[in-house]
Amino acid sequence: MSHEDATHGPAPLGSVDPAPMHAAVDALAAALHEYVGAAVGVRAEFGAHEADEDPRILALEEKVGTLNARLFDQLHGSLGMHPDLTSSVWEPEEGEEHAAPRDETSRDEVAEEFYLGFVVAPPAGTTDVGLDDVVGLLDDAGSAVVARLVDSGFDVVEWTASRGDAFDDLDDDDGTEGGR
Repeated sequence: MSHEDATHGPAPLGSVDPAPMHAAVDALAAALHEYVGAAVGVRAEFGAHEADEDPRILALEEKVGTLNARLFDQLHGSLGMHPDLTSSVWEPEEGEEHAAPRDETSRDEVAEEFYLGFVVAPPAGTTDVGLDDVVGLLDDAGSAVVARLVDSGFDVVEWTASRGDAFDDLDDDDGTEGGR
C-alpha cells in the first residue's frame, strides 16, 4: 500500500467499515485461545523447555504471528495507522513505586532488556553449516548491533547469543557467561 493514499493523509477519513478489522481481531483471538489450550495440554505432558519447542506450540505461535500481521495490515490499510500491538508492557506490581525520574535513577535501574528471536530450521540438502553454526552467526551479528548502539550513544550493559530461549544462562568453554 502506498503511503500517499487518502488513508495516510492529514484529513479525517469519515466513514470506515470496521468489519474487516473486527474479523481480523476475532481470528487472532480464536488463535490465542487455541494456543492457550494447546499450551496447557503440552505443558501437562512435558517440561517448560520441551513445551517451548514442541512443534504444535511453534506452529500456533507462527499462526498467531501471521494473524497479528493480518490485523496490522487491516488497520494500516483501512486507517493508515501503524499500530504497535505486539509490545509487552507490565504494570508495576502492588506496592512497587513508579520509576524515579531518570536523573535520580542509576543507569542500571533504567536499563531495559531487548530480544530478537529466531526460529531456525536446518538447511535443506547437503551443506557445510548446520544448526550448531547459527549461534556463531548470531554472535557476529550481535557484535555489529552492539557497535551501532554504542555509536548511537547507548550503553550496552551485557548481551548474549544463545540457543534455546532468551533467558538461558549458557557457559562458554572458559566458564564465563556467553555473549559480552
